[in-house]
Amino acid sequence: MIPAATIPAATIPAAPPRRYGGPVPITRGFTGRPRRGRPGRVPPGQYDTGADWPTLTAEVTPHLVPDEWTMTVDGLVDNPYTWTWRDVHALPGSTYFGDIHCVTTWSKLDVTFGGVSVDTLLDIAHPRPGAAFVMAHSTTGYTTNLPLDDLRGDKAWIVWEYDGRPLPVEHGGPVRLLVPHLYFWKSAKWITRLELMESDRPGFWEQNGYHDRGDPWLEQRYQGDP
Repeated sequence: MIPAATIPAATIPAAPPRRYGGPVPITRGFTGRPRRGRPGRVPPGQYDTGADWPTLTAEVTPHLVPDEWTMTVDGLVDNPYTWTWRDVHALPGSTYFGDIHCVTTWSKLDVTFGGVSVDTLLDIAHPRPGAAFVMAHSTTGYTTNLPLDDLRGDKAWIVWEYDGRPLPVEHGGPVRLLVPHLYFWKSAKWITRLELMESDRPGFWEQNGYHDRGDPWLEQRYQGDP
């Protein structure tokens, strides 16, 4: 275990990267190759991408060395804690089997991810009573905000395997956050920190017009959606 206070400040950026020279354009004109979804499996406005897994990212794909990666849970917790790659693999493993949904309208069904439940990390860090929100930080500086309740109760994972193999780097490997019941921009790639907070504050896409929560079944794509 590495004390959180020893993490260099440069590895925990205070703000998300700005690579566009201005506000990110928002469009409701997403398109895809329509396929008939399975009844009850594909949220409104989505299509089943089948065997495809589109690659979408807002930042440059980093080169991460697993032995140099760490995962921190801090902020409004009693026990700020940082795990190394070896530490996190020593925790009880957990597997997600189900579906994922991207705000760009594709859904991918019957996927399998392996890693550790976020509940396990939270149980060690012990959130304080006032903790209600989380900012997920990536090593690239990308951030996304979530209600703490969306990470509890077997609803979120830190994952490093997909379909029994190491998670591909273009999909967030070697390790990413997985919050499958929300749109996939909430499942931050290249995760390195969960910061617990009393009050909500927007992350990268949320600052650029996307919804603060992102429930695909409610079509919470943009600020102002229900």
